[in-house]
Amino acid sequence: QSQLVQSGGGLVQPGGSLRLSCTTSGYTLEDYVIGWFRQAPGKEREGVSSISSGDDSTYYADSVKGRFTISRDNAKNTVYLQMNSLKPEDTAVYYCSAVPSRLYTGRYFDVHEYDRWGRGTQVTVSS
Repeated sequence: QSQLVQSGGGLVQPGGSLRLSCTTSGYTLEDYVIGWFRQAPGKEREGVSSISSGDDSTYYADSVKGRFTISRDNAKNTVYLQMNSLKPEDTAVYYCSAVPSRLYTGRYFDVHEYDRWGRGTQVTVSS
C-alpha cells in the first residue's frame, strides 16, 4: 500500500527550528513532485513549499521564504522541510503531499494537484 509517512513537528519557542520529514512507502520518491501544506484552525489549507522531480526546482510561499528549506533524499525516499526562525503564525498542522511527475501540471500550491497526502503533523510555535 502506497502512503506518505510524516515525522517531526512539535512545540518550539519563537525563533526556534524544526525539521519535518515525509517518507514515501510503496513507490519511488524521485518520480514524484512533493508539496508541503499547512492548515491553521479556522483557515484553509495553504501551500508552503514544493519540490519538483528531475531538476528539483523549489517553490516557497512568500510567508516562509528565507526561513524554510525543502530538500529531498531520493536514496532514502524522504523529503525534508527545515523550518528556521519560526513564528507564532507558523502554528498549524503540516501535511506533505505527492503527485506523480507524469500527472503534474505545475500548480504547485493547488491542493487539487496532489493525489496523496500524509496524515499531518502539528507544529506549535509558542513561548
